[in-house]
Amino acid sequence: MDGLLLTDELVLLAYDDNGVNRLGRPHLDYGLAGAVLLELALAGRVEVADKRVVVTDPAPTGVPLLDEALAAVGSGRARKPQDWIGRLAKGLLDRVLDGLVDAGVLRRQSDRVLLVFPRTRYPSPTGAEPAVETAARERMAAALTGDGPVDARTAALLTLTRAVGLDRKIFRELPKERVKARIDEIAAGDWASAAAKKAIEETQAALVVATTAGTAAIITTAVS
Repeated sequence: MDGLLLTDELVLLAYDDNGVNRLGRPHLDYGLAGAVLLELALAGRVEVADKRVVVTDPAPTGVPLLDEALAAVGSGRARKPQDWIGRLAKGLLDRVLDGLVDAGVLRRQSDRVLLVFPRTRYPSPTGAEPAVETAARERMAAALTGDGPVDARTAALLTLTRAVGLDRKIFRELPKERVKARIDEIAAGDWASAAAKKAIEETQAALVVATTAGTAAIITTAVS
């Protein structure tokens, strides 16, 4: 598998130029777990049957992050997408960030807020938006402003950003209703196999449930 994974692109889109996560947690964690399931579905390794994620092809993808998830899904009893989102999310953000740092796309910068509270940021080495992030944004924007067919990976990335609520942060300059309508149109398009699309739709629905529950838990903690 060549190029960036959906997990890489989601992290780059979620972090601002100062290296701060603007999507927040656990939303990004859940989104990354969903991205892993989407990658496996697009690669023809998993699908959803009877509301459970099942392995249809155990052949390794050659990407350790995906192959570990594939092995996990293939072991033990079949589980719902929402169950896997919670399980796969653990430690995933740190792994993706480490990979982007190792690749030289981002750098790790540790400091303290008010000289007391430790903080780690992940800006690009140049301080400007990484070229690969710009390419992802341009690809997505072209899909949203156009009306033609969209490739599978761009379609999956767009539906993923919608599921975790990142679409409005990325495309503030585009009319909200236009973005919503176009993503709905893209999601309904013929850009993946029926099995892959079903798995992606189930994963999206699970992401919405997980992120909504995560938001509710944050609010409850804040007011208690």
